[in-house]
Amino acid sequence: MTTPRPYPSDALPTVVPVARLVEAFHQLPGIGPKTAQRLAYYVIRMPVEQARALAEAILGVKDGIGLCSQCQNITDQDPCAVCSGADRDRSVICVVEEALDVLALERTRSYKGLYHVLHGVISPMDAVGPEDLKIRELLHRLDDGVVSEVVLALNPNLTGDATAMYLQRLLKPLGMRVTRLARGLPVGGELEYADEMTLIRALEGRQELP
Repeated sequence: MTTPRPYPSDALPTVVPVARLVEAFHQLPGIGPKTAQRLAYYVIRMPVEQARALAEAILGVKDGIGLCSQCQNITDQDPCAVCSGADRDRSVICVVEEALDVLALERTRSYKGLYHVLHGVISPMDAVGPEDLKIRELLHRLDDGVVSEVVLALNPNLTGDATAMYLQRLLKPLGMRVTRLARGLPVGGELEYADEMTLIRALEGRQELP
């Protein structure tokens, strides 16, 4: 059986359905034009059953996944498994940027409190302000007086630091302890890529913000 010859990469977008697929892949973060074309060609050669399974998996995520009404983490149930867990310490909330950060911290098996996902950080250059984050939802969770500590587990970079300072100014007048992960995390690094031992040390060495 003769192996099909690959299409020239610059010929793919001339077919309208293929051009749409290339553009759709190009919209994904970290996917450049050439990679988008290679992915489109891969899909073209993919068996119909496999392509249908991929499409159904994408639709299933969009239809079956939402945000937890309490912590704003992505979940297929509401409240999520962490928020509904009977063994979680409800006096501590760990604030993170993205849902992937929750997975990173959970892998340590060291943190037993609750989480709150901001879904981003304050970044004027990207036109992202406090109103674009899940900050209002965080403040609402603090109204009942159960939470005594908020851990700011934001990435140690400029936008993470700016967001942490903004949250500190909001939370300090509420009379609760506001801490931040110790600088065992590399400056400029991202939480989701940190190893378990680094995260454990950062959790254990968190310091109260003045």
